[in-house]
Amino acid sequence: MVARSRLFTVESLELEFSNGVQRTYERLAPGGHGAVMMVPINELGEVLLIREYGVGIEDYTLTLPKGAVDLGETIEQAANRELKEEIGKGAKRLDYLKKLSLSPSYMASGIDVLIAQDLYDESLEGDEPEPLEVVAWPLANISELVTRADVTEGRAIAALYMAKDWLENADLSAVRLVKGIK
Repeated sequence: MVARSRLFTVESLELEFSNGVQRTYERLAPGGHGAVMMVPINELGEVLLIREYGVGIEDYTLTLPKGAVDLGETIEQAANRELKEEIGKGAKRLDYLKKLSLSPSYMASGIDVLIAQDLYDESLEGDEPEPLEVVAWPLANISELVTRADVTEGRAIAALYMAKDWLENADLSAVRLVKGIK
């Protein structure tokens, strides 16, 4: 450990590569119990986004609901809790997409991405310093969404495209099953 703050611990690692080159790297130490990001899709085929302040960019950003996994929670339980805290909805259906690394050059942490469907109204009090604005956007218009100046979070953009592709393929699979096509 080379440094510690209230939120972060920085580690130093000495590595030797197969060609004999030696390097000293610093990284943020892994901690916590994981994190989740959800792509909530309502009955109209819209993704529900949140507008929240990002202190790293010192501005408001339009992004997906996300948060930490608490001790003892599964990622599905954490996803549902965060949805209720951030958009006032729970999900009857959660489908796992992928774990994304955040910045593999200097941190081991990642975020598990899930699609949330069959939404229902239910709110929990969250830890945000101000109420979050919920913005509905047609999933079919993701390309237009990601060109907006206030949509900058790379992991949210990746999650949106993964969800759109997953849903299109799931719909195609359902059509094939109905028609008896393999």
